[in-house]
Amino acid sequence: MTLCARLLDNAREHADDVAIREKHRGIWREWTWAEYARRVASVAAGLRALGVGAGDRVAIHSENRPEWVIADLAAQGIGACTVGVYPTSPAAEVEYVLSHSGASVLIAEDEEQLDKALEVRVRLPLLRHVVVIDPRGVTPQIPTFDSLEQNGSVAEYEESVAALDPDSTAVLVYTSGTTGPPKGAMISHDNLVAAGRTAVTLGAERGDEVLSYLPLCHVAERLISVIDGVWAGLVVNFGEGGPSFTQDLRDVQPTVFLGVPRVWEKMLASVEIRMADASRLKRLLYRTCLRQGRRTAPRRMSHSLTVADRVVLAFCELLVFRPLREKLGMSRVRSALSGAAPIAPQVLEYLWAIGIPVREGYGQTENTAICTLTPQDDIRLGAVGTVMPGVEVRIAEDGEILTRSAGVFQGYLNDPAATKTAVDDDGWLHTGDVGELSDDGFLTITDRKKDIIITAGGKNLSPSEIENHLKVSPYIREAVVVGDRRKYVTALIGIELETVGSWASRRNLAYTTYADLSGKAEVRDLVAGVVEEANGNLAQVAQIKHFTLLTKELDHEDGELTATQKVKRRALEQRFDAEIEAMYP
Repeated sequence: MTLCARLLDNAREHADDVAIREKHRGIWREWTWAEYARRVASVAAGLRALGVGAGDRVAIHSENRPEWVIADLAAQGIGACTVGVYPTSPAAEVEYVLSHSGASVLIAEDEEQLDKALEVRVRLPLLRHVVVIDPRGVTPQIPTFDSLEQNGSVAEYEESVAALDPDSTAVLVYTSGTTGPPKGAMISHDNLVAAGRTAVTLGAERGDEVLSYLPLCHVAERLISVIDGVWAGLVVNFGEGGPSFTQDLRDVQPTVFLGVPRVWEKMLASVEIRMADASRLKRLLYRTCLRQGRRTAPRRMSHSLTVADRVVLAFCELLVFRPLREKLGMSRVRSALSGAAPIAPQVLEYLWAIGIPVREGYGQTENTAICTLTPQDDIRLGAVGTVMPGVEVRIAEDGEILTRSAGVFQGYLNDPAATKTAVDDDGWLHTGDVGELSDDGFLTITDRKKDIIITAGGKNLSPSEIENHLKVSPYIREAVVVGDRRKYVTALIGIELETVGSWASRRNLAYTTYADLSGKAEVRDLVAGVVEEANGNLAQVAQIKHFTLLTKELDHEDGELTATQKVKRRALEQRFDAEIEAMYP
């Protein structure tokens, strides 16, 4: 069994069921499983016509759209390997991924992405063909995705799929590269199937609705939109993305939703902005119901609500929570997940308080995103759940989390040394994360092994735990804690422009730019209050003694963030070295 074979099963057994929806200029259109398989087979024929065969690499450089997943499964089905390139990647990163992977074909979304490839193509001798999905503004000499969809038959695709070696590499997923160049993680067809079998653990069922919005290059979105989408028979919705994300979410009202912490934090911040501008009566109702929601949240998590709780919550649902979830796009969500990075327990508590049942999960690119998941009937804030079926977890002597399963990847492309470091002779994946395992099997992650701070006094601190105490505030977008081998802890803090801007406007505090706003004394006082509140929840050695407000929003193209919006700590510490040193007089 492979993912491509599962697609064909869906096309035979559920031919007329909806598989994909796409929003185009505000109008949603849909494709059935039979149409999905036909388009995949047609693109597979087009790739074969370009000379693509087993073992070749096909790169996709695009935002989320149906053509992304169609090209992905088409390449996999003929034995080739798909390589995702982040849409935000500058030309230098595009060159690195295409060169390192040895891609022979690039499918670029539009003129913007095509220009990046053309800028570096002279240094890519293995890149034989470039195809563009949206040809507007592009010279007619560049082949289009439409021309790639030739008259290939589903029967021909079936023959190719039947001949696939399940042990062969299906996709290359490039790691985020927080401490060096990204590495190409080789994931096999067997790995993808192992991940697909966890769909039942996630609570996904045939016909469930999901919204594809995280980069498909990232293993988390690949898990939901492609692996689980095909394996469990989900309806995958592709909105217009970017500024339209909020409206897309309201349109779809997904029943299964994966959010990274940034998405959940943004939801909380948006509610705070809306409530700040609401009438006094609405604010009173919201605060009253939120207080009740927080009070009953622990019993919601353990499914032990009393009759009195249900009566109170029914009142709050009618007046506040149900309309609020509708606005957030969460009115139908049955299985809500948070993953890819640590999330503040306070954010999870808030979401449960308003009736969004978010569970934490833990996985990595290197184990095809399957490791642990919080059980539906035993929610514990701060823990990332128990092992999924078929997964083993143990803690090494130095505290590192080790995992073993059918999802563990084949290794890093062209990097046997890094592969040997990642996976030992017994098949255990060394995750690079430090954590603890409770007696009843709940895993708690402390931090990345390489990020642990050791103060001058010899105390070990988790920067992400401290940072989450700050980022729970709707006014804070980024927080980077500093203190390794220093006498005390400090922080670089980036404000949330929209929320702080709204706060400033209500106080008639004029500003022009991000730098101007973050430089205001009033804003510094606002953030100082957030820091003081966070310090009240931290041990003395972990408390932030000084902080500096960043004068710019961190950016991927400036080398401060990875493509997945993770902070590059070392790069940031070098860039803001003077500001950091000023906090240690």
